[in-house]
Amino acid sequence: MSPAALKDAALTALVALALFAPLVGLRTDVAPAGGLYLRQRWDDVAILVALAFAARLALLAWRGQRRLPTASTAPGWWEAPLRRLGALAAPLLLAVAVLLPLGAFSWDLGAFAIPAVTGRYELDLGILVLTYVMLGWGLNIVVGLAGLLDLGYVAFYAVGAYSYALLATHFGWSFWLCLPLAGILAAFWGVLLGFPVLRLRGDYLAIVTLAFGEIIRILLVNWVSLTGGPNGIGGIPRPTFFGLTFSLSGGPGTFAGFFGIEPDPSHRVVFLYYLILGLALLTNWVSIRLRRQPLGRAWEALREDEIACRALGINITVTKLTAFAIGAMFGGFAGAFFATRQAFVSPESFTFIESAIILAIVVLGGMGSQIGVAVAALVMIGGFELFRDLQEWRMLVFGAAMVAIMVLRPRGLVASRTPTVTLTGRKRAISGELVGEGHG
Repeated sequence: MSPAALKDAALTALVALALFAPLVGLRTDVAPAGGLYLRQRWDDVAILVALAFAARLALLAWRGQRRLPTASTAPGWWEAPLRRLGALAAPLLLAVAVLLPLGAFSWDLGAFAIPAVTGRYELDLGILVLTYVMLGWGLNIVVGLAGLLDLGYVAFYAVGAYSYALLATHFGWSFWLCLPLAGILAAFWGVLLGFPVLRLRGDYLAIVTLAFGEIIRILLVNWVSLTGGPNGIGGIPRPTFFGLTFSLSGGPGTFAGFFGIEPDPSHRVVFLYYLILGLALLTNWVSIRLRRQPLGRAWEALREDEIACRALGINITVTKLTAFAIGAMFGGFAGAFFATRQAFVSPESFTFIESAIILAIVVLGGMGSQIGVAVAALVMIGGFELFRDLQEWRMLVFGAAMVAIMVLRPRGLVASRTPTVTLTGRKRAISGELVGEGHG
């Protein structure tokens, strides 16, 4: 190891010591006899500093290996299996998502019985993951396809949730009627946000969208007569299955009574799971269809170069406003589902950290990649639960994992995707002939 690398790693360890000493080394705890005392944890600080030193050395060594010339430029043996695995990833994830709720019930098939393998915890976690998948796909339209950095996406999530809560509690409308209205209202607010930022790009656009998200949150907190202020809105009606309620009484008009089955609390949870799964798949389908349309190609042209996009005659105003509106609409759908699932909404559920998590899912998954966003949401939301027993250390593990992904995969988990427009068949042959003639 070169002296320069050791010096760099030592400087990293020194910075880690300055950060972890006050944050980890000193902690205020409650004494058994009452009162507070300052507990010192310098052994934990030493472990963290040593990990920072070792990680920096490993990173420098890895970068040095990447700069070394290789004897052959042929692809590695692992690339072909990875491509085949990537092609199977989407069908496998979809199959697991569809079959997961079936494991919550025991099945008697006569010759043998299949016990339940999943419980309420797995279903609730699946609902949470699918909610963030839907939010990630909605923001992917704005950030991944159109290239507009949006730090206030949680505002549309909040608009959808509060729109459903207010319409359902004040007018008694059903979830299926309020769901499209919540999406339309969120899209309207997306257009309102789009107009002031038409001439902004980069950091300036991010600052304005961040301010918009904070404005919505502060409005929810202070408009007590409408939103309930910090107390929120409770008693939000649950969705029904074509008018059938999920009641444990099992009487007429209930899901269990209509199908003649034993009432079970998991019926409503399974229904909510398939509901958010359907909404997420709808978001994915619309996003893929729009990406192949002229509007989607205009979004991608805007992402690559706004000046060149304008020079080609593309209407920048319409392109930006449609991206904000459609992305906000799906955020509103997810917000309406969140409100009906929780039966309660409050401003504390729509803070900036939610926007940061959704944006991290899009960036870590790969800008513009649908399957990448789904995998990133599964890793960040579902995988994060694996470290729940670590208590305060899980945030450190979470941050280290994000840093590792951005160092090893700077363009996201799925760095490439199928181009929107590809040449196939006769067109590819003709283009090959033209290229050959040109070289000749």
